[in-house]
Amino acid sequence: MSPNLMVISEGKKFMWDGRSFDSRDEGLREAAAYKKDNFEVWMVEQDGKFHVYTRRVVKEVVVAAT
Repeated sequence: MSPNLMVISEGKKFMWDGRSFDSRDEGLREAAAYKKDNFEVWMVEQDGKFHVYTRRVVKEVVVAAT
């Protein structure tokens, strides 16, 4: 079964990064890299593979004057 492209957890939408990891440690390393870049991360195991889902909340919107 292929991973969902999007999941909702606790009312938050997370998007799959498109990669599957063979071990939990590999997934955790990737999740840590996303966290360092200010993403929220959710990791799931499915069929022996680990999938990292991410989301980032927009904190500031800059609108250029036209």
